[in-house]
Amino acid sequence: MTLAQGLSGLTGRWLPRHAALRAGGAMLLLWFLLAVLAPWVGPYDPLFQNPDARLLAPEWLHPFGTDNFGRDIFSRVIWGARVDLQICLIGVIFPFLIGTAIGAFSGYLGGPGDAFIMRCIDIVLAFPFLVLMLSIIAIIGPGLGSFYIAMALVGWVSYARLVRSQVLIQKHSDFMLAARSLGFSHGRILFTHLLPNALTGSVVFSMSDCVLVLLNGAAVSYLGLGVQPPVAEWGVMIAEGQSFITTAWWITTFPGLAIVALAMGFSLLADGLGDKLGERP
Repeated sequence: MTLAQGLSGLTGRWLPRHAALRAGGAMLLLWFLLAVLAPWVGPYDPLFQNPDARLLAPEWLHPFGTDNFGRDIFSRVIWGARVDLQICLIGVIFPFLIGTAIGAFSGYLGGPGDAFIMRCIDIVLAFPFLVLMLSIIAIIGPGLGSFYIAMALVGWVSYARLVRSQVLIQKHSDFMLAARSLGFSHGRILFTHLLPNALTGSVVFSMSDCVLVLLNGAAVSYLGLGVQPPVAEWGVMIAEGQSFITTAWWITTFPGLAIVALAMGFSLLADGLGDKLGERP
């Protein structure tokens, strides 16, 4: 069981299932608003350094304290929401599009092409996800763009398998037989009739996958291969504060709690969306 599935299961037991969708949507809406309104919500410039205010504990002027450069942690957490939400969305949309296209064509066409694609998927799945992603980033070079490329090259396989399995089921249904008997083209059958009915599971999975992408993005930034300092990003903030964990716990604690809160929002949304659409993430 993945961490995303574990979070989804736990939150599903804490809240009634009919409330999970609203709770997750509300949490994500709050984070999006904070990200958009960061210049007005954040009381300080996230990059401003004040040597006279180094390592201040949480107080009225600095609710989350300050780091070893005197930067306000609260402001950096708010501004970091912009980067981490971007990581979640872009890190999911490209694997979703690539995997959906490959899975749809593979399941619909069948034959040797389908067998070849499935063997490629087996090869990718033979390697640990994080190890393969880090290897790609190490080859391309550190940076957020490299992370997106690595996610696209590795993350598409899950979506391809999901869409392919649904296409294999749907293409033998009655409405597909009716479409063929009416003489519809393969393109019309695939994109108008078949694919919309096969995307439900992938849409639900994408919400749960946002949790995995968020954690991977934070881990890659923590290792120095993703977002580079001094950009305000939660994984970078945790890495910068690990040397002060015993004396200035707030430097790593609040970015870590932000990651948990955003992941909880996506997990709740995935859980509620799965109930609404009849698919469990």
